[in-house]
Amino acid sequence: MLNKDKNNHAPADLTEGTQTISTLSSKVDLTHIDTWVFDLDNTLYSWELDLFAQVDQKMGEFIGRQLQLPSKQAKALQKEYYRTYGTTLRGLMLKHGLDPEPFLEYVHNIDLGSVEKDRELNALLSELPGRKLVFTNGSLGHAERVTAALGIDHHFESIFDVSAAGYVPKHESEVFDDFCEHAELIPQSSVMFDDISLNLLHPHASGMTTVLVRTEIDWSAQSELTDGNDHIHHETDDLVEFLRRIEHSLSIARSAAGPECDVED
Repeated sequence: MLNKDKNNHAPADLTEGTQTISTLSSKVDLTHIDTWVFDLDNTLYSWELDLFAQVDQKMGEFIGRQLQLPSKQAKALQKEYYRTYGTTLRGLMLKHGLDPEPFLEYVHNIDLGSVEKDRELNALLSELPGRKLVFTNGSLGHAERVTAALGIDHHFESIFDVSAAGYVPKHESEVFDDFCEHAELIPQSSVMFDDISLNLLHPHASGMTTVLVRTEIDWSAQSELTDGNDHIHHETDDLVEFLRRIEHSLSIARSAAGPECDVED
């Protein structure tokens, strides 16, 4: 189990392909990376905070009220739309002509009282060279509130949310392409962190480095849509622990390069 104290992260085993990385001296070489792309929910914060459980519950409530369904039927429809259309919202829009913004406002109106400022994550993000971006199926407001609660909002150059994606799920190739174009992103020098394997298929195919942030709950219910894990370069169940290892690798690379020298014209 991960430590729920966001400022005291417990060490965690990491995997690179099928090899376990268990010591700080084990190398996670991302020295070529200059753009760091992060999913939001259950990635930038631990799944153990259970924030998305609140969102999940509110989606069922919204569907029940909007379509006048009993709670059990509303929940079943929610999950059916997720499996069929990639997000519950997409299913509601296509099947019922739902206006997406009231839905997003309602489901993301959650209690963030359990979220504490993550001082170590903040420090580690500061050490990563280059740009940091958020790519999320959630709303802009939700991403802004959560990153602010974590004390890391100032690190992110931009947030590409579900509205920017035209309310199409981010695992779709056209959404990923739009994101890359919007961010002027070069895949070969970029890495993407996500807790859903399916969301990493197109990034991997484009040449990005991919990191799966494992959780004990598969909110996506879409694991069967991926054919193995060949599109995953690294796995971790603790983002902060993984970033520690990246910083260790970057520190070694900086030391090997030696002090910067002034060059006279």
